[in-house]
Amino acid sequence: MTGPEAAAAAPVTLLVADDDEVTRSGLRTLLSAQPGLAVIGEAADGVEAVEQARLLRPDVVLMDVRMPRRNGIEATRHLLAGDAEPPKVVVITTFENDDYVTAALSAGASGFVLKRLPVPRIAEAVRVVAAGEAILFPAALRRMVAARPLDSAEALPRAALTGREEEVLRLMATGLSNPEMAESLTVSLETVKTHVGNVLTKLGAQNRTHAVVIAYESGLVVPGVAG
Repeated sequence: MTGPEAAAAAPVTLLVADDDEVTRSGLRTLLSAQPGLAVIGEAADGVEAVEQARLLRPDVVLMDVRMPRRNGIEATRHLLAGDAEPPKVVVITTFENDDYVTAALSAGASGFVLKRLPVPRIAEAVRVVAAGEAILFPAALRRMVAARPLDSAEALPRAALTGREEEVLRLMATGLSNPEMAESLTVSLETVKTHVGNVLTKLGAQNRTHAVVIAYESGLVVPGVAG
């Protein structure tokens, strides 16, 4: 099998980074059994996570936040800043109100999941992020950003987004996927992809999630108010 069929059949490769050996081994075993996923490595701390990610080239790194030597935030920043084609990063944490999570999203992570979620939900989050979407959990993100200083308040004015681009950013902040935004705006999927690309470029955002963090911090989307 070659071409698009082979690409469609290829599993999403995953690196699991967690300092707790039992948690790490359990995630590796359980996620390996999920359809469409292949766990190709693991790491016990943030330094090892970056090293293993650059060695193994996974599609996605499932990154714990609180790890020795280098925490998940710094590991995410190092990984995404130092690689021309870095993997996607999904932060995995115990508490959805963990302040570190928002910092990790700002560092370029594509989203976060909770350790208490059923394994199939975590697996689906990995597949979604690998496909280029984001895992935002908007309500939790709004609560976390509400507690943070608006240190990106000038980012949006400098970006000079068009009215439609701001509309797309607002929809992104509600957690809508590209197809859902296309349906909401009654435009083609390609048009939405173009607008999303323009938003990321103008904001200087690493990914969709980082753009949404900027939207909250700049005041375009008000924390606690439905988009």
